[in-house]
Amino acid sequence: MTFAEVNFDGLIGPTHNYAGLALGNVASAKNAGAVSNPRAAALQGLAKMRALLRLGCAQGFLPPLQRPDLSVLRALGFAGSDAAVIEAASKTAPDLLANVYSASSMWTANAATVAPSPDTPDGKVHFTPANLASNFHRAIEAEGTARALKRIFRGDRFVHHPPLPGGAHFGDEGAANHGRFAREPGDAGAHLFVYGEDGVRFPARQKRRASEAVARAHGLAPEKTVFVLQAKKALDAGAFHNDVVSVANGSVLFTHEEAFEDREAAHAAIRKAAPFVDIIEAKAAAVSLDDAVSSYLFNSQLVSLPGGEMALVLPKESEENARVKAFIDETLARNNPINRAVFLDVRESMRNGGGPACLRLRVVLSEVERGAIDQNFLVDEAKITALESLVRAHYRDRLALDDLRDPRFKDEAYAALDALTNLLGMGAFYPFQQ
Repeated sequence: MTFAEVNFDGLIGPTHNYAGLALGNVASAKNAGAVSNPRAAALQGLAKMRALLRLGCAQGFLPPLQRPDLSVLRALGFAGSDAAVIEAASKTAPDLLANVYSASSMWTANAATVAPSPDTPDGKVHFTPANLASNFHRAIEAEGTARALKRIFRGDRFVHHPPLPGGAHFGDEGAANHGRFAREPGDAGAHLFVYGEDGVRFPARQKRRASEAVARAHGLAPEKTVFVLQAKKALDAGAFHNDVVSVANGSVLFTHEEAFEDREAAHAAIRKAAPFVDIIEAKAAAVSLDDAVSSYLFNSQLVSLPGGEMALVLPKESEENARVKAFIDETLARNNPINRAVFLDVRESMRNGGGPACLRLRVVLSEVERGAIDQNFLVDEAKITALESLVRAHYRDRLALDDLRDPRFKDEAYAALDALTNLLGMGAFYPFQQ
């Protein structure tokens, strides 16, 4: 049976804005209050999907969640019509209004942790949606994300676990802190879970007990499962997720020297679970943590291509940093599996602290499993073109935080989601349609 990885990118929603809601995310804080361009953001994301398709990768997408989510404001005591709720929140709790408008579900690396069928005792694909308990605007995503995953991955070949209970005590940030190693996609793999402990500047989002719970629920083999502590130094530099300082793919770990608290022990544990892994490391003397965070070098997508090549799909910011670019060139020149670099413009996402790897959830599927999912959410060139047309018709090219106060913008955002469901024949998918 043939297996292949499918990247499910987040389709960026019409409420993409810069509210600076994520503590520990340096780029998000730096650009808080700036004017965003939702149209450009979505088109940049779709261009990335098109680029991956043209590299020979299978590509899907997750739909944006319903934003604004006024049910959250109503649960917090705001009452009346939609317009009344928005007006009251804008006057008395504008921070809450910004939270329920957030388009952060675009970063689908945080959607869930996935274990493919070769790694699970029941031979099924397992999903655990992330509870994202560390930040309010993300914690309200879990229910909608779980609904979307169940819609896309339907049938008895897929197992959907609930988000972990316990709030921040079991804080789980999904695949942004998880990696899988396997010589071939269909081989039984080894799993790397990276957790954190609070730094001096910033709190850790991923708890070890959360990673352990997900591994248990998915039935992962203990001897093929590694739990590693992220370096507090990296966390305080702005690596709020491990995928800001390392990324795993197939037989490769692409990482920064200061990614893990105990580097040697981490590397040894990884090699014990997956002896075939090639660790490609940037030394701090060549690429500082500040360079890594500002360029999102390690938040690249590391993807296996048809024919055996491996490519880094990087943000333009990596190309524009001389030290980072020199390291990339050096990596490509070495005798290792990575032999191609593709630089893409995802600046609207980057300004909110999300690079190429943030924008996608990896799902390894067999041919049969791929045939069982809702095909509406797999894309080809024609579907990307149709989605681009929808974005141009329904998304603003300028969005300021003050615009969130206008109930007419809520109507615009819902109209865009309504058009998406019509385009894909999804029926009444969103709560506002029911």
